[in-house]
Amino acid sequence: MKRGKLIALEGIDGSGTTTQAKLLFRALKERGHKVLLTSEPSRGPAGRLVRDYLQGRYRLADARLGASVLALLFAADRLEHLGRELNPWLATGGIVLTDRYLFSSLAYQSLACDPDWVETINRHAPLPDLTLLLDLPATVAFQRVNQRGVERDLFEKLELQKRIRRNYLRLAQNPRYRRGIIVVDAASPIKKVSEDILNSVLARI
Repeated sequence: MKRGKLIALEGIDGSGTTTQAKLLFRALKERGHKVLLTSEPSRGPAGRLVRDYLQGRYRLADARLGASVLALLFAADRLEHLGRELNPWLATGGIVLTDRYLFSSLAYQSLACDPDWVETINRHAPLPDLTLLLDLPATVAFQRVNQRGVERDLFEKLELQKRIRRNYLRLAQNPRYRRGIIVVDAASPIKKVSEDILNSVLARI
């Protein structure tokens, strides 16, 4: 059986990855595709630790050491997620849509950790068949985050988000990755963004 497609939606906080992943899932299902919708951090044991860390429920006194621990937790969660959920689904020929995946680690964890090391600890995670990078100015995304009315996590700070956006755009220009990345204007209305995403996906599957 032909292996399925792994499609990741990436972007800074407030870029709409969760909303667009759900809309894309629905649109593909309506067209008869076999689709799994998932996200990272996953609901596995390492993923729960990541969520606790991001919400401030688990911290190390040494912030630099804490950044390395968090990067390792993300990598561990990704491998567990692949083994438990993603690879079995892909083996059936289905499509996996994941709200965040490998490039989240390369964009976020590289803020405080050596980028080459972050790549190394994630070397067993296969590249997605397609990454949809939802891009918009960090100031716009930050306004959206503030409108949620919920407590912000570790990375939801404007200056950090500006740096993370730059990291994502560098990845999109990296010769190793750029063929598999489509940059989407996430500042457009939700319907326009979802149409652009769906058209890009249908052209690749």
